[in-house]
Amino acid sequence: MAAKSSPPFSFRLPNIALGNSHGILYLHHQATPRIIHRGIEPSHVLLDSDFRAFISGFGFAMIIPDGETQVTKDFVKGTIGYLAPEFMLGKVNESCDVYSFGILLLELASGRKPILDTSSTMKNAIVDWALALVCEKKFSEIVDPKLKGNYVEEEFKRVIVVGLMCAQDLFEKRPTMIDVVELLKGEPKAKFSNKESSKMFRSYIL
Repeated sequence: MAAKSSPPFSFRLPNIALGNSHGILYLHHQATPRIIHRGIEPSHVLLDSDFRAFISGFGFAMIIPDGETQVTKDFVKGTIGYLAPEFMLGKVNESCDVYSFGILLLELASGRKPILDTSSTMKNAIVDWALALVCEKKFSEIVDPKLKGNYVEEEFKRVIVVGLMCAQDLFEKRPTMIDVVELLKGEPKAKFSNKESSKMFRSYIL
């Protein structure tokens, strides 16, 4: 019997996203003490031979003391494009990792960098670019063109919507990693549908 070929990378991407979300959920909600990674980005995502995702790069990680919700730092460390707005002000909390993870999801789905060169003189954030297309229901224009249409539309749509929910400017509007895992699984579907039709996507103005 011929060996069964492995699914292409495009079919593994949602599982890579989900594997990463489980790792961050562990740091935020299951580890003792809780840990903020502060470096969620592609270079810190490792894949084994079965494309299972593991988080690495804990050089900037911080421990959150019991009873605390955030830590204030007088210096910023991290990669521009993945840093949450409040992080730039020295406010460090779990939601900073959620924001970075949202950028990572959009980058995985689109094959584009966090900061896009829209012209020779202008740059645009991947969040603004993707959000504008989602509001026009143009999901196919977000998906990495190198995939040449070889992807599961529903799964990639889910990755894109969850990425945008995570990468909102206001930290109080971002989901927790518990919510993120559920949303990436599509469970419950009603909850995901509610996120997709939220005011964020309906009222966006270019």
